[in-house]
Amino acid sequence: MNLTDMTVKAFTEKLASDAPAPGGGSAAALSGALGAALISMVCNLTVGKEKYAEFEPLVKDSLEKATSLIKNLLEGIQKDTNAFDGVIAAFGMPKATDAEKAARSEAIQKAYKTAILSPETTAKDCLEVIHLAKGLLHKSNKNAASDLAVGAMQAFAGLKGALENVHINLAAIKDEGYVAEKRTWMDELEKEAKTLLKEVQSSVSAMFA
Repeated sequence: MNLTDMTVKAFTEKLASDAPAPGGGSAAALSGALGAALISMVCNLTVGKEKYAEFEPLVKDSLEKATSLIKNLLEGIQKDTNAFDGVIAAFGMPKATDAEKAARSEAIQKAYKTAILSPETTAKDCLEVIHLAKGLLHKSNKNAASDLAVGAMQAFAGLKGALENVHINLAAIKDEGYVAEKRTWMDELEKEAKTLLKEVQSSVSAMFA
């Protein structure tokens, strides 16, 4: 069964079991999806409200983007688990001869790089969710402002979790140039996300001070 077809209870129980997957990467994607869903909810609570009529085009555009991000992040839940299975399969390759060892080593390196793609995409999508939250500040239903903040926080948690999964896979990759490039990207992404999240949180708090 696809992980996204499970009930919340069943998925949580599987996550809590001794099975190696789903793990943190899938949880990070789910966190991001929940964040995007909250942004979508804020938009739906704003569309059609006369008070926010001047922001209707922005809100509708944000709703469309949030809906797409929900879909992408939900897909990431399963993709992360599939990527992990690829690493396990590479480690299970034969290694009796030098040729087999070389092929196995190459497959393992390729599998780790493939495994990075899913959390990397999750992190990027989560950043987009936080951008949407920031863009809706003071332009969406004030009664749902706390949901806007929670959505951004969920997305940030997803982003951080995804980056942790990138980080742990990088440790096994021998391509130093590739590793350095990814680590620089990670630092820049997290810095941007922290700045955005701080602005969302402080702005929402100020609304009710």
